[in-house]
Amino acid sequence: MNSKAFAAVLLAIGCRYAPRPASVLLFTGRGTSPTDVAAVETILRDAHLSYTTASSWQIAAMTTPKLRSYRLLIVPGGNFVQIGTGLTPAAVGNVRSAVYGGLNYLGICAGAFFAGNSPYNGLNLTSGVRFPFYGVEARGIRKAAVQIAIAGSSPLEEYWEDGPQLTGWGDVVAKYADGTPAVAQGKFGNGGVMLLGTHPEAPDGWRAGLPFSGSGTTARAYAATLITAALNATPLQHF
Repeated sequence: MNSKAFAAVLLAIGCRYAPRPASVLLFTGRGTSPTDVAAVETILRDAHLSYTTASSWQIAAMTTPKLRSYRLLIVPGGNFVQIGTGLTPAAVGNVRSAVYGGLNYLGICAGAFFAGNSPYNGLNLTSGVRFPFYGVEARGIRKAAVQIAIAGSSPLEEYWEDGPQLTGWGDVVAKYADGTPAVAQGKFGNGGVMLLGTHPEAPDGWRAGLPFSGSGTTARAYAATLITAALNATPLQHF
């Protein structure tokens, strides 16, 4: 009997059919970039990972146990100031408690800033570590093609835009050209935490006008690897 037929039988006998909850909760609230949300959704669909989305008010309405019903929370790129201030302190506290209790977390660019000890209502999953921008920001560069070194693998070109470098926290999975961490992985309580300073999920349209040597296919495959590792809290090779 297929799932639709099974649901019909349950309804016929007065039972309520509840589909299996999604594995991934993708934050789409205030401050997130709609184009990055779409890019992450593409990776999730191509990897056949079940997900649902949540706005700022929907996150605010979730209790810690409800958040814990998911395996992974993804906070994508955007504006980390708006992401933090768009949530109530109580909502941030619930997310933090959920991660401590075992909800895994993946923060991309702004989502990584938000995971740190941001003064803008940040999650502080990093024991007080606050992340600065990657060094090229100080030279007035806002977006760039960057090459990162990946522990145990070949270097990779990725798209960067106003992202952090992740010195001072976790295991360094990948490095920028200046040696500072581009991807870091660690724990907060029972929850696995993965933070990215770059955008491996970036569609090719983002790369236009920048000196990339090819398409972003390999980078997007790496994004799927990172998301899957974050979902399962799988430790990756590190420097």
